[in-house]
Amino acid sequence: MRRPGGWWRRKSTPAKVETYTRWSFHFFAVAEFMAVGLPSAGALPAGPGLWLPALTLVHCTLGGVTASRALDWTRGRRPRPVRLLWALAALTAAVAVAAALVAQRGPDHDSVDAAAGGVFGVVLAFGSGFIALGVRVRRRVFAVVAGFAVGAAVVAYPVGLSGVAVLATMAAVFVGGGFLAFTSVFSVWLLDAVFRLDEARDTRARLAVAEERLRFGRDLHDVMGRNLAVIALKSELAVQLARRGRPDAVDQMIEVQRIARESQREVRDVVRGYREADLGVELAGAQGVLTAAGIDCAVSGEPGGLPAEVQSALGWVVRESTTNVLRHGDPGRCSVALRRTAGSVVLTVENDGAGPVGAGGRPGPAASGGGSGLAGLRERLREVDGTLEARLVGAGTFRVVAEVPLNEAPGSRTPLDGKTRDGKPLDGRSPGEAPAGGTRRLGEGASGEASTVREVTS
Repeated sequence: MRRPGGWWRRKSTPAKVETYTRWSFHFFAVAEFMAVGLPSAGALPAGPGLWLPALTLVHCTLGGVTASRALDWTRGRRPRPVRLLWALAALTAAVAVAAALVAQRGPDHDSVDAAAGGVFGVVLAFGSGFIALGVRVRRRVFAVVAGFAVGAAVVAYPVGLSGVAVLATMAAVFVGGGFLAFTSVFSVWLLDAVFRLDEARDTRARLAVAEERLRFGRDLHDVMGRNLAVIALKSELAVQLARRGRPDAVDQMIEVQRIARESQREVRDVVRGYREADLGVELAGAQGVLTAAGIDCAVSGEPGGLPAEVQSALGWVVRESTTNVLRHGDPGRCSVALRRTAGSVVLTVENDGAGPVGAGGRPGPAASGGGSGLAGLRERLREVDGTLEARLVGAGTFRVVAEVPLNEAPGSRTPLDGKTRDGKPLDGRSPGEAPAGGTRRLGEGASGEASTVREVTS
């Protein structure tokens, strides 16, 4: 069963603004009838007391329909409602003339004059405001308002009003109609701005995805293009050596096998960087974002030398902690410190102005719930045997401490670079020692390969 307000929450932000704008103009139509339609029914005699409120009701209804169709036109969903605009203008003039006739020929009573005058002025003002929704050029909007004001003076003068009263009527219609017309123009401008911002955000997201794909493709090309060229060269050398019965062909194929494995490792590194958070980037981004938000942010510590999986886990801690600092409380200062101890690395994020916390000293539901909050961070840190502590440490001061051990866990996987924690290769060789068979490692220079080529072709 759907919740009563679910239809509103399912709308996007531009759709919410459009719905609010549309119903605001519908409310204007209702307000027009409640302001002058209903009061005139009780203040006017039996005859005019029926048909003048009825005309006002028809005018309000047509104004609401015209506003709705005009908003659809501004969004490009239907053609411009030209006939409705002209019909509303004609009906507005008709109701104004009818109200003037009631004031002139009706009973000589102040309540009748007040009711008819109210209908006269309000209908002209709301009519110009509704029609302004269907006009795109500002000069024409001004012309519509000025035309209704002049029309009010033309209709009011034969009634017998003095010159000052006619000018006052014209000024009142001009000011009221101008205000409602400005409201219409501003509402359309605001609605267009919201939709354009939403489109710009979608475009930026698509460009970011495209840029990331290009980066991934470029990195993959740089890794595989170079290594495949070396593999092709050494394979060709091995074939030539094998045809001449030279034992060096085995060494070349061993080198080809090593380069292939190294290529596999480098591809994994590219993919890992594609989907994991980088601690250095997150630290710089956190300082930039918090500083831009007016928060004094101090970042200390260098992430260089930490294992990739540790940097990724701590990078997510920095990202989520920065989000919580911006969303909860009113902070003025935030510090992010990264320090290394004897066997672990500790990341501390501390800020003042902390908001209310829940049970156990933890932030509210927005910070601790779901995979994107502190619970999700604990799950990420658990994968690298890390811990997370988040609590209030003073009046309005909140601290998040993440600690990850740097020692190799029992039963852990073999490192992808083929080395142990102390930097020695797994086959027992000392650093810099050539592999078995005397083959060179990739990146040691092209002199060895060139000499092999000269030896084969000689």
